[in-house]
This record gives sequence, structure tokens and C-alpha cells, in this order.
Amino acid sequence: MAGTRPAVNNAARSAVRLSPMEVPKASDVLADDLRERILEGEFEVDTALPTERELVVQTQMGRTTVREALRILEVQGLVRIKAGRGGGAFVQRPGRDSITSSVNLLIRGQKVRLAALLETREAIEPYCAKLAARHRTEADLARLDTANKAIADENSSLADFLHANVDWHVAVATASHNELLTGLMTALSTAIYAATENEAFIDDEVRRTTARAHKSITAAIRAQDPDAAMRRMGRHVHAYAEAVLEVDERTEIPVPGEG
Repeated sequence: MAGTRPAVNNAARSAVRLSPMEVPKASDVLADDLRERILEGEFEVDTALPTERELVVQTQMGRTTVREALRILEVQGLVRIKAGRGGGAFVQRPGRDSITSSVNLLIRGQKVRLAALLETREAIEPYCAKLAARHRTEADLARLDTANKAIADENSSLADFLHANVDWHVAVATASHNELLTGLMTALSTAIYAATENEAFIDDEVRRTTARAHKSITAAIRAQDPDAAMRRMGRHVHAYAEAVLEVDERTEIPVPGEG
């Protein structure tokens, strides 16, 4: 009969399956939108985003959703939240600290092996030294000299030596004037030295060897000799890695600052 729909085979109908659908949370959608606007420059640094009340009205989302979206942006380093009168969510640009925090979370969350951290440093820190020799300023050299002086102090504690050591490696990365490398090296250096803070490895001879190597690399950076700086840093971090792994190959990296 004309106009009659064909019968649907029940077996065929039951064989059709839809995959589960993941619907993004409203707070993630709002955070994504605000993030893009911030990164595109629609909201300038240090200016306030619309208030919670205004965002609720403009987006027609609940207050809880708006607050959660702002917290996401705060964690990502894109806003700072100020409470009280005159407060709100103020726009900021993510900096080196944001990179360092993200890398630290990765290291801890994935329980990255010490050997992997040392391999990563061997891959990138010699190039940091090369860039430092090209781009260093007088302020960069002053930071390196201050760290070298502290490292060479044979009467300093192990903690002071390790702190000065981290300062020196971070100063080399800073002198490269590459924000990504600086953030990455800050996280790597902190994690490596947190994992090697023990008298079994850091003895007087290691301290003297480290001081000599750092002074040699600093001299190449000061002389603006990129090849020498890269070569000397490569030798230094490789020798350090071999010495560390002979003593201890840890799988869990301690959290810096926790004892």
C-alpha cells in the first residue's frame, strides 16, 4: 500500500550500538573560552575579568560553574584571584614558574626515574651553555659568579652546596635567555639535586670537582665561546650522571622542600 513504511528488522535494530559520548563540563567550556580570549589579548595583563555575577549573567551559567572555571585559569597561571573589596580575577601571563610547576608535576606524577632526568639534562643543558655564551649579560655573569663562590666554600653545609649548585645551573639556563629552557632546567635541576642529597655521593672530592667544572664552564660563557661552553658542560653533566648512577638509581623523586 502506497505510503506504508517498510518493516524494520528487529534483529538489525538491536545490532546498532552507539558509543558512549563524553560531554565536556560547562566549567571546562567556559575556562577554554576565557583562556583563548586572554591568550589572544582580548583581556590585557593586570586587567580584571568580569565579576562572578557578570559572568553568570553573560554566560547564563551557574555561580559554581563560573567559580570552577576561574579556579582552572588560576591553576594554569592565567589569572590571580584577589579577595575582598576591589578583588576579582586579574589577568596575568604564564611565566617560567608555570613551566617549572607543570614539569615538576609530570616528574612526580609519572614517578620519573633519576636516570631519565639525568639523560634529559645531558640532552639539553650543553645547548643551554652554548646559548648562554652567545647571549649572556653582565647580570648573568654576576649570578654565575655568586653561585660559584658559594659552591667553592668548603665549610658550607650539604644543603647550602646543593642550593648553590641548583642556582648555578638555573643561572646558566637563564643566561640562555630562552624561557622554555629556563623553566625546564629549573624543574630538572631541583628534582635531580633533591634525589642526590646524601653524603654517600656528595663528598669533598665531588664538591671540589664540581667547583672546578663550573668555573671552567663559566669562563667559556664569559669569553663568549659557545663551542667550549657546550663541550665543557657536556663533559660535566655526563660525568656527574655516571657518578650518581654508580651510587644510587632512584625511581622516586622526593618533593623539594619536604623532609
